[in-house]
Amino acid sequence: MNLKGFISNLPEVKGPTEKRLGFKTKLKWGIIILVSYFILGVIPLFGLGENALEQFDFLAIILGAQFGSIISLGIGPIVTASIVLQLLNGSGLVKFDTTTHDGRIMFQGVQKLLAFFFIIFEAIVYIFMGGLSPLPGVSPWILVFQLFLGGTLILFMDEVMQKWSFGSGVSLFIAAGVSAEVMVKAFSPLTTTGSIAFGTGQAPIGKVFVFILSLIGGNPKEAMLALAPILATIAVFLVVVYVQGMKVEIPLSFGRVRGYGVRWPLRFLYTSNIPVILVAALMANIQLWARLLGNWGYPILGTFSGNTPASGLVLWVSSPEIVTNILTGSFVFSDLGHALVYALLMIVGAVVFSLFWVQTAGMDARSQARQIMSSGLQIPGFRRDERVLERILHRYIMPLTVMGGIAVGFLAASADVLGALSRGTGILLAVMIIYRFYEDIAKQHMMDMYPGLRKVMGGG
Repeated sequence: MNLKGFISNLPEVKGPTEKRLGFKTKLKWGIIILVSYFILGVIPLFGLGENALEQFDFLAIILGAQFGSIISLGIGPIVTASIVLQLLNGSGLVKFDTTTHDGRIMFQGVQKLLAFFFIIFEAIVYIFMGGLSPLPGVSPWILVFQLFLGGTLILFMDEVMQKWSFGSGVSLFIAAGVSAEVMVKAFSPLTTTGSIAFGTGQAPIGKVFVFILSLIGGNPKEAMLALAPILATIAVFLVVVYVQGMKVEIPLSFGRVRGYGVRWPLRFLYTSNIPVILVAALMANIQLWARLLGNWGYPILGTFSGNTPASGLVLWVSSPEIVTNILTGSFVFSDLGHALVYALLMIVGAVVFSLFWVQTAGMDARSQARQIMSSGLQIPGFRRDERVLERILHRYIMPLTVMGGIAVGFLAASADVLGALSRGTGILLAVMIIYRFYEDIAKQHMMDMYPGLRKVMGGG
């Protein structure tokens, strides 16, 4: 059996038979997947002993995982498979013609096959390298099987979201994890021991309560330390929402209908949050592997001082919280250089993944021109020719891809350095994901209310 035949026999979620799903159906499946994700996150691994990964809270959020639960792998295998395949395809080592239907099917099939491989590979690594240790007398392969089961469930839940709901499961799981942590870190009245903070003399987890109690207790320094991440989170939210709304609109007209036209929007953040997810997941994997290799006696990616990166590559892919360091008086000049290197890595990584994503996701000028022509549209004043339309779109798409990658990388790095709640990259991802979900839901709801808009808005 050749590779194409093997891929066609991989298990998959059957798509809907209807040409277009209704708003209520998509919303129902989205809620089912979201609730299922939270339920899986509280199911502990049977036979788990020491959990050395629970200290990586930030990594768990970026990976959409709950370390110690059945979904400890999270979206890590899916994103890693996507990164590897895009790098191979972008470098020309493996070539897929993603402009054709068969090429896209082949690309998606190979990506799923790689995801299964990384589910098994990462499950074995987590267990046998000491990240998740079994109890005495429990076979480590029992834990490996549970991780494989959880990783497979996440993979198919992502496929359900893509075919039956709004957006993707990868985005949903990241947004859910980040939102939950932001709410806890902002408004939780509990202490780290799980008791109500009021009257115990211990500080609550929620920064809002810490700020209020610090003001009442006459401790302005603690109040500022609590207020800084709250303000950083609000600032990131406002800037990202503003930038999300920036777009270039290309006027189009129907060739056979005089006097009637539409505008084809090209967003400033053309590739949306995909580059940030890929860069953040890559950095999260580097930190995770650095810890595991260090525990195994091979600190080739760097070392840690407690839970803080201390040297090597792992130090440069983690951001210094400059605002916190300034307020606590621990700021040193090297923090500024560290922040600049981190920002450069984020920006370059976002641009590279933006370029790869445009080529592999059918967002390049040729694919967009083909889509516009198939809709019966053309640019007024130009002859109806796909090649002409492709050249015009190329003038916009490539600059938007690069500038959007730079902007999103800079925003992510800035938010991380400012030390927003749940780390800046997570906040940035959550805001962009939720904004896009809002737009998709609003568009779907509008088309259900006004069926005549379907053709104009591309609803089929």
